[in-house]
Amino acid sequence: MSEYGDYNFNDNGKYDFRDENYVTPMNQKSPKKKRNNTYMKWVKRIGAVTLSAVLFGGVAGGAFQAVKYLTAAPAAATASTQSGNSSSSLIKTAATSGGSTSTGSLDVSSIAENAMPSIVSITNKSVQEVQSYFSMFGQGGGTQEQETESVGSGIIIGQNDSELLIVTNYHVIESADTLTASFIDDQAYEANVKGTDPDNDLAVIAVSLDSISDDTMSQIAVATMATDEDAVKVGEQVVAIGNALGYGQSVTTGIVSATERSLTTTTEDGTQAAQDAAADSTAENTYIQTDAAINPGNSGGALLNMSGEVIGINSAKLASTEIEGMGYAIPVSRVSDIIENLMNQTTKTKLSTDEQGSIGIKGLSVTEDIQQAYSIPAGVYVSEVTKGGAAEAAGITANSVITSFDGTTITDISQLQDLLQYYAEGTKVEVKLQVPDGDTYIEKTVTVTLGKAVSSDDTQQNDSQSDAQSGNSGLQSGLTQSYGGYIR
Repeated sequence: MSEYGDYNFNDNGKYDFRDENYVTPMNQKSPKKKRNNTYMKWVKRIGAVTLSAVLFGGVAGGAFQAVKYLTAAPAAATASTQSGNSSSSLIKTAATSGGSTSTGSLDVSSIAENAMPSIVSITNKSVQEVQSYFSMFGQGGGTQEQETESVGSGIIIGQNDSELLIVTNYHVIESADTLTASFIDDQAYEANVKGTDPDNDLAVIAVSLDSISDDTMSQIAVATMATDEDAVKVGEQVVAIGNALGYGQSVTTGIVSATERSLTTTTEDGTQAAQDAAADSTAENTYIQTDAAINPGNSGGALLNMSGEVIGINSAKLASTEIEGMGYAIPVSRVSDIIENLMNQTTKTKLSTDEQGSIGIKGLSVTEDIQQAYSIPAGVYVSEVTKGGAAEAAGITANSVITSFDGTTITDISQLQDLLQYYAEGTKVEVKLQVPDGDTYIEKTVTVTLGKAVSSDDTQQNDSQSDAQSGNSGLQSGLTQSYGGYIR
């Protein structure tokens, strides 16, 4: 018999282990072993569960990464395709002169840095007749001459063999006795008028290259003009740069609020003249509307896209206590041919009064109201021809309408007066007219040899003219559009 157990043969000849009649060390430890076995079973179960969790987490993580990897490529391809089809309106840095772009934020510092060397400040000094202090109290005195100064902006658009060329608004340089262009280095140089188009509020002025220092030339640049007429989109980000309030160049940013907008202006008699270009997309004078701040003094400055290209020439701001964020710019795509024509005209130097020539007429502006009431073409209505004067010698007769003078479209009497300041006595000038022919007008072109300006009344607007020698006794002098104020 064993110390630990008794193995015997049973009746069938097999071993029979019997332990119930023996108390052995193994029997004493049996309950403890059972507890240990139970503990180990729980440990094994917990370990199995933990291992399963680890394995499941790894498999799940791997599956997630696989799905992410598999879906990332198509998404990236889609994003790449979309970015290739449309440009973002939020650009981080401006394009280089090569025209590259980048996207990312509202930061326009690079665009401003690249564009500001091509923006100039323009100062217009002129002598104007103003009502004297004593005449306001009925004590006589009439009018007196007073020197005025106004400021605006301009854009360097090129140069020829002898001049640097700058485009601006006509109202910035209108009636100027002297013009000064100040560049990015704050150096100012005298400028002369190259060409004007008041109907589109455009002018090109020129600065002699000989007068510009080498240091200034090294700092200025020619602006990049946008060429794609369909590139301006509503909602795209834009940057406006100009001489706001005459304080020097400043930068504002916003978006294109609308395209093909017309500008409503208020005439001197308080009436409004507007053309709803939004309803009529064929309207000639349409504008880009933007919420980028365009303040007085910004006129003639640049409106740029996010590639640093000039898409518009800031022209005016519709301002009142009820309206904010409505600025306007002349689309470059609309006036590129006009600008090129102005650039190629002969530079005009203002002459002294004794040297200026005279056309020898009295006339008045044909306003929109007069056009509609009397079916008269736009231009300067010739109410009287001076006997023995240049106009009479050229065959100009009363009741004709002057529409062009030396290639410049004429829309009002003040414009004709301004032009004559640059032409000397004896100069031959081509003048286009609309001449009455029954119930209509026909175009006629004559060559006028300018005479001597003998009177300051020559070509002055004749508001008291009641009989225009055409039967239109109700025809009165029109009021021309005014951009009055200290800053233009």
